[in-house]
Amino acid sequence: MISWMFTGGRVLDGTAFHETDLAVDNGVIAQAAPSGRRFDASGLLVLPGIIDLHGDAFERQLQPRPNVGFDPLFALAETERQLLGCGITTAYHGVTLSWEPGLRSIDGWRAMLAATEARDWICDMRIHLRFEAYNLDALDEAIADILAGRVHLLAFNDHTPSILRKLKKPATAAKFADRAGMTHEAFAELAHRIATREAEVPAALERLAQAARAMHLPMASHDDETIAMRQRFHALGAEICEFPTTVQVGRHAADLGQFVVMGSPNVVRGGSHTGWESAADLVEQGICNILTSDYFYPCLLEAPFEMVRRGRLDLAAAWALVSTNPARAAGLADRGTLQAGMRADIVLVDPDLRAPVATFAAGRLAWISAAGADRLG
Repeated sequence: MISWMFTGGRVLDGTAFHETDLAVDNGVIAQAAPSGRRFDASGLLVLPGIIDLHGDAFERQLQPRPNVGFDPLFALAETERQLLGCGITTAYHGVTLSWEPGLRSIDGWRAMLAATEARDWICDMRIHLRFEAYNLDALDEAIADILAGRVHLLAFNDHTPSILRKLKKPATAAKFADRAGMTHEAFAELAHRIATREAEVPAALERLAQAARAMHLPMASHDDETIAMRQRFHALGAEICEFPTTVQVGRHAADLGQFVVMGSPNVVRGGSHTGWESAADLVEQGICNILTSDYFYPCLLEAPFEMVRRGRLDLAAAWALVSTNPARAAGLADRGTLQAGMRADIVLVDPDLRAPVATFAAGRLAWISAAGADRLG
């Protein structure tokens, strides 16, 4: 493997920036590189690679339009190019395993697992299982996949009640039906039939959590609406509170030392597209400590700079939202900082353009811009 020396850049070393050289040898950050190539990083920020705990933009590659699908391996290859071009070196694909047919079905789940495992990807791509609580028919297979080591993060989703409410609005109902490849009437009938099994859900989620605990998986709950809901999932072992819908729920989780996750598009756009809480406000209040790409990969690199622009965080603290903190939440002890011995996941960024120049994954040059290519020695 090629050794690298990054010279003249501003390196984020722990919680502060230092103008220093950074060495990479055998895929890890080193005290010195005995030989190899040089990268002129003068004027650039040298940052830990981004760790995305929740990204589902890959669904746009799988199904860019209703009833238009592409081979998962082909779609995932394009997704990897996007990830690396956005400085994301570790990606947890938020794969929803729902009772819905189509994109989020058991067949879709199997296809994504197979595609992820089909080759050695440059980006470290992992599976974030978003299990829909009422999807009882898929429970045994999900547990088997967890116990086989095919899942890297488990999230408890419970969207069935909200889907039933939204079916009363024709335009929203049409979106669900189109995604599933069904008529509105057939989808509504299926949703109401699924909801009749509500009494079976708590025991099913306990079985799922038991399997995750056995594998020492990080667990999250998604879209918690009340403190009682957050407490219920925390009792199952979910230390990550993902997209709480109110400040009160997020503050409850943060006060208990849990990880609180919000989407970076919320920060970049200046608010939630659903009308929920401002992610930037929650960060500044000390509630949110992790940002994810959610549905748009480029926002994850842009969001820390937007937090700095707001004037309450410096870049070192803001970058921890997308590197150090998600590494801690996921139990990834080998990445998230640029300390010696850590995996050499690095993104070099032009601070004036707030744009990536090159991305290195485990010491390997994974993506480079035209401007970055001119800096290679």
